[in-house]
Amino acid sequence: MNIALLLLFLVFCKGSHTSGLITNVTTRPDVLNIGSMFTFDSVIGKIAKLAITLAVEDVNSNPNILNGTKLSLKMHNTKSSDFLGIVEALQFMENDTVAIIGPQFSATAHVISHIANELQVPLLSFAATDPTLSPVQFPFLVRTTRSDLFQMTAVVDLVVHYEWRDVIAIYVDDDFGRNAIASLGDKLAEKRCKISYKVPLTPTATKDEIRKALISVSTMESRILILHIYTSWGLQVLEEAQEQKMMDSGYVWIATDWFSTILDTDPSLPLVQTNNIQGVLTLRMYTPDSQLKTEFKSRWSNLTRARRLLNNTSFGLNTYGLYAYDSVLLLAQAIESFFANGWNISFSNDTNLRELSGGKLNLDALNIFNGGRQLLKSILEVNTTGLTGPIKFDADGNLLNPAFEVINVIGTGTRTIGYWSNSSGLNVLPPEKLQMKMQTNGSSAGAQNMYSVIWPGQTTEKPRGWVFPYNGRKLKIGVPRRVSYREFVGIKGTDFTGYCIEVFQAALNELPYGVPYKYVPFGDGIKNPENNDFLHRVQIGEFDGVVGDITITTNRTKMVDFTQPYIESGLVVVAPIRKMNSSAWAFLRPFTPMMWGVTGVFFLVVGAVIWILERRTNEDFRGPPRRQFVTIVWFSFSTLFFSQKEKTGSTLGRFVLIIWLFVVLILNSSYTASLTSILTVEQLSSPVKGIESLATGTEPIGYLRGSFAEAYLTDELNIHHSRLFPLNSPEEYEKALKKGPSANGVAAVIDERAYMELFLSSRCGYSIVGQEFTKMGWGFAFPRDSPLAIDMSTAILKLSENGNLQKIHDKWLMKSACSAEGAKQAVDRLQLTSFWGLFLLSGIACFLALLLHVLRMVRQYYRHADSDIESSQSTGRLKSFVSFVNKREQEVKSSSKRRTDNKASNKIVHDQECSSDGIDES
Repeated sequence: MNIALLLLFLVFCKGSHTSGLITNVTTRPDVLNIGSMFTFDSVIGKIAKLAITLAVEDVNSNPNILNGTKLSLKMHNTKSSDFLGIVEALQFMENDTVAIIGPQFSATAHVISHIANELQVPLLSFAATDPTLSPVQFPFLVRTTRSDLFQMTAVVDLVVHYEWRDVIAIYVDDDFGRNAIASLGDKLAEKRCKISYKVPLTPTATKDEIRKALISVSTMESRILILHIYTSWGLQVLEEAQEQKMMDSGYVWIATDWFSTILDTDPSLPLVQTNNIQGVLTLRMYTPDSQLKTEFKSRWSNLTRARRLLNNTSFGLNTYGLYAYDSVLLLAQAIESFFANGWNISFSNDTNLRELSGGKLNLDALNIFNGGRQLLKSILEVNTTGLTGPIKFDADGNLLNPAFEVINVIGTGTRTIGYWSNSSGLNVLPPEKLQMKMQTNGSSAGAQNMYSVIWPGQTTEKPRGWVFPYNGRKLKIGVPRRVSYREFVGIKGTDFTGYCIEVFQAALNELPYGVPYKYVPFGDGIKNPENNDFLHRVQIGEFDGVVGDITITTNRTKMVDFTQPYIESGLVVVAPIRKMNSSAWAFLRPFTPMMWGVTGVFFLVVGAVIWILERRTNEDFRGPPRRQFVTIVWFSFSTLFFSQKEKTGSTLGRFVLIIWLFVVLILNSSYTASLTSILTVEQLSSPVKGIESLATGTEPIGYLRGSFAEAYLTDELNIHHSRLFPLNSPEEYEKALKKGPSANGVAAVIDERAYMELFLSSRCGYSIVGQEFTKMGWGFAFPRDSPLAIDMSTAILKLSENGNLQKIHDKWLMKSACSAEGAKQAVDRLQLTSFWGLFLLSGIACFLALLLHVLRMVRQYYRHADSDIESSQSTGRLKSFVSFVNKREQEVKSSSKRRTDNKASNKIVHDQECSSDGIDES
C-alpha cells in the first residue's frame, strides 16, 4: 500500500490536471476499448470472467444496442494485489479506455478511484461493497451491486427479530471488513443493540490465527457470531469452529453473502465441509425470477458443463456473476445514450504528466477521457432491466430496491426462510410479491416474520444468544452488609439469609440454565452502605450483580440494569398515634360546626316557607303569633323523625316539603353511617396528617441513612436539609419518635413501606399516616445490557404467578404483633361541601314557591280589593295589602262573592227604579 501511495504521489504531485493536446477524436468509432480487472482464480472472479465475456459477446452480436459499434474487452488479473490493481489501471489509461469493469476488492477500489477521478474514466464495480465508497468522494466509481450498508441493516433486523442484543463480529481487517462492521455497529446502536466483541483477521489469515481468534471468542458471553470475511478462506473459519465445538447447540452463525456465494458456486460441497456449516444463516443478494434470468441460467449450465467435467472445477452461477453481466449491459446502454446525445470520444494529454516524461514508467502516455463526465451521467441515468432485475440508480448512486434472501443451511442443501428488503424489512414473501399484496389489500407490510430455522446442533429452539463466559470464574454477586432490617438481608459469616436472598435464589431456580455465582458482602457492618456507591461498583465491573434492598430510581437506571421489581416499596410517613376516646358529645362529631349550623338554619327556613304557603288555607298554621312560631319550629324539625300532625294542603307547600324530605333522608343516612363508624371503630389520631402537612411545617424529619429518601425530600419536596435527621436503625427510629420535636427528636420518619411495615409489626404506638407518596420497588441490579437482567425479570414474574413470591414474603415479613396499617388517622368528618347541592335544591324550591305565592296574592289583591282600597294612598294601600295577606283565603273569597252579589242586587234595583220613573213620566 505504501508503494501504491508513492506511485499516486508521483503521478499527481502537481495538483489538478490541465488539458493538453486532444487526440483520437471520433463521433462513433467502430471499436471502443473497455477494461476489466479482478482476480481470475477467486470464487467471484472466475464466474465474473465468464459472465463478462458472455455479456460483451451478447452486446456485440446485437446491432440494436450500439448500432454497429463493437466493444473491445481487455481483462487484467489483479491476483488479489492492490498494487497490481493500480498498475493495471494505469495500463488501461494508456490505451484510450472509456470505462473499466471492476475492481473486485473494496481496498483496491479506494485507491484506483483516485486515478479514475483524475483521468475521468468511469469504474463499474460489481463486487466492491464497502459502504464508505461514496459517490461524493469517488464520483467516477459506480457500484453496480448492493452496498454492505444494506446487508448490515438486514443482519441487524435478523438480530432484533430473534430478540438478541449483543453480537460478536469476526471480520477481515481491511477496508472491506472494517467499514462494513462499522456500519453494523451503527445500525445495531439504532436498535439498542451492540457489538460486544470484535475479532479482526488479516486478509491472509492462517489456520493458527483463526484458531486463536475462535478460542478467544468461545470465552465471551455472546453466542451470536457475525462472519464477514473473504470467500477464499471463509470455510476454514467454520471448519475450525467445528473443531472448537462452536457449531453446537447454543451458537448462532450469521454469515454475510460471501457464504452464499460459495454455496452457489459449488453447490456440491464435500460431506466433511457440509457437516461444518449446519444451521448457519447467510444472506444472498435477491434477484427476482424472470424469463431473461431463466434463459441465461440454462445457457450458463450448458456452457459450463464441459468445463466442470474437464477441469473438475465448480462453475455454479452466483449473484456476483449476474451483476457482472449486467454491468456490461449497463455500460453498453450508457454508451449508446452518450452517442445519441451528440457526444464524442476524445482523449487529451495532461501537461503535468508531460513534465514526468523520459522515465521508464511512461507516465506521459496516460490520457484524460474528455467525455468521461458525460458518460458517467449517462450511466447513472440508465433505466433498464437485466438479469438481476430493474437497473436504476437513486440520488446517492445506489441501485434501487435493495433486497436479500435469508438462507438456512440444512443437511446437504439450503432453504430460504425469508426475505429482507429496505422498504418492508423481513418477510416470508419476496419483495415484489409483498409489494403487490400491499397494493392489492391497501395495507402495510405488517409484523416481520420468518419461516422456522434449524439452528446449529440440529435444534429448532431459538438459541438464547448468550452464556456465562467459560473461564472458570463465578459471578460476583454483591450483598449489602446491613446494620438494620436483617430480615431482608442478613449475613452471618458465610451464611447469607433474608427475604431478598431467598427471592434471588428462587428466581435462579426458575432459569432454564445454571448460573455459577458467589456472594460477596459489601459494607463495614457499622453503618448501612450507600446504595449509589454500591451500584457504582457494578458499573465499574467490581461486581457482576447486586442482591439486596435496592430501590429502583431514575438516576440508578442510568448506572445499571434492574430486573422486574419483586416487591413494591414507596415512601410513607410514620408518626406517633393516640387513641381517641368516646365522649358524651360524640354524637356531634359526624358533622362539623358549620354543617350543624347550616342544617339548623335550613330547618327553620323550610318551616317558615311552609308556614307562609299554608297559613291562608290551613287552620293548623293559624292562630296567635306565639302558636304560629311554635308550629314553624315543630313542623320543620319533626321532619327528621316522624310524620307531622299538620297537613299540607297547597301544591306549592307539598312541592317544598317533598324536596326537603329528600334532603333530610340523605342527611339522616349520612349522619347514621358516620356516627356508627365513630362509635364502633377504634379511632387513632396523630398531629401529622401526611406528607403535605409535614412538608409545609417546620418539624424535624427522620430518614434512613444511605436511603434515596434524603435526595427525594430535598430535591422534589424542597424540604430544607436542616430539618432532616439521618437514623441508622429501627431502634433509633423509635427513640427519636418518642422524644418528639420538643426534645431533640423528630415529628415523623419517612422511609420505604417495606421497612416501615416491619418496623410497625412490633410497635403499636406508631402508624403510617397519609398516603404512600411514591410508587417504587426493589429489584436486582446487573451491568448495563446484561441479558441476565431480562431472564431474571421473567423468572420473577413466574414466581409471582405461581404464588411462590407471596409465600417467601409471608415467611420473612409477616411477623406482626399488631396491625402495620392501623386505622385511618383522621376521621373524615362530613363537610358542608358534600351537601351544599342538596341545600341549594331545597332553597331554590322554597324561593320558587314563595315567588309564585306572592304573585298569586298580588293578583288576588288587585282583583278582589274594593274601590275604597284602590282609591287610598300608597301607605293605606300597603296596610290594606298586609291586611289582605293576613286574611284567610276563604274570607277573601266570601268577601268577593258578597261584593259580586251586592253589585248584582244594586244593578237590579237601579234598573227597576229607572223603569218606574219612565212610567210616571208617561
